[in-house]
Amino acid sequence: MRIDLHTHSNRSDGTDDPADLVCKARQEAGLDVVALTDHDSTAGWAEAIESAEAVGIRLVRGIEISTRYRGASVHLLGYEFDPDYAPLLDELHRVIAGRDHRLPLTVAKLNELGYEITVEDVQQASAGTVSSGRPHVADALVAKGYVRNRDEAFATLLTPGKPAYIDRYAADLFHAVRLVQAAGGRAVIAHPWARESRRLLDEATFAELAALGLAGIEVDHQDHDPQARAELAGIADRLGLVKTGSSDYHGTGKINFELGCNTTDPEQFERLLE
Repeated sequence: MRIDLHTHSNRSDGTDDPADLVCKARQEAGLDVVALTDHDSTAGWAEAIESAEAVGIRLVRGIEISTRYRGASVHLLGYEFDPDYAPLLDELHRVIAGRDHRLPLTVAKLNELGYEITVEDVQQASAGTVSSGRPHVADALVAKGYVRNRDEAFATLLTPGKPAYIDRYAADLFHAVRLVQAAGGRAVIAHPWARESRRLLDEATFAELAALGLAGIEVDHQDHDPQARAELAGIADRLGLVKTGSSDYHGTGKINFELGCNTTDPEQFERLLE
């Protein structure tokens, strides 16, 4: 059984619509289970569910929540929670509002730097999404010919410390774990050692999160080297947390993140959703 628990459609920053993503997961990647985990939104669930039933794949309904811990960005995957749970919905609305507030500020900063780009250019690149984020700004820069791809836009302009980066609101990590659990879901830290959070998410912090209801750690991810995977697996085993593996698929929005390039062991999957 092949299981991929982290993918994105064009309802956030992927490039495939939810139905096409699910079809590709089954028919091209040969997956038996796929999770749709768009950023801060469940807008693609209904379409993905219908497609999953049509092609014969198990769909796990999920989300990737933008959170912060000690000033660092941390992403939290939530699975099979009540999408109508009001406290979680309120927090997601705050996160999305923060992203919407950042967009014109980012565009203004790019204009100061000499990039002729408008909010409308970004919105055109993000048609169909819940809100426009940095990947869509990157897409607009690609369309204008300023950069070759999203990776270049982020590396030179849009990440912390780069000239066009603007901070925004993100949920508190510990609070978000509590919200997912209270909504009846299962929370997993996404790619915990992929970015600046590596210096903060140590075993003691994972233990605190586990005490609050954290269910697992995304161990097998393209941004984790073999040593990081081995160390994270050890932490998960010692704390009794589930170990997941995922592609973090974004269609053409991320290079070398193909559906099923990392997968979750079936026994770990059953533990996650038991």
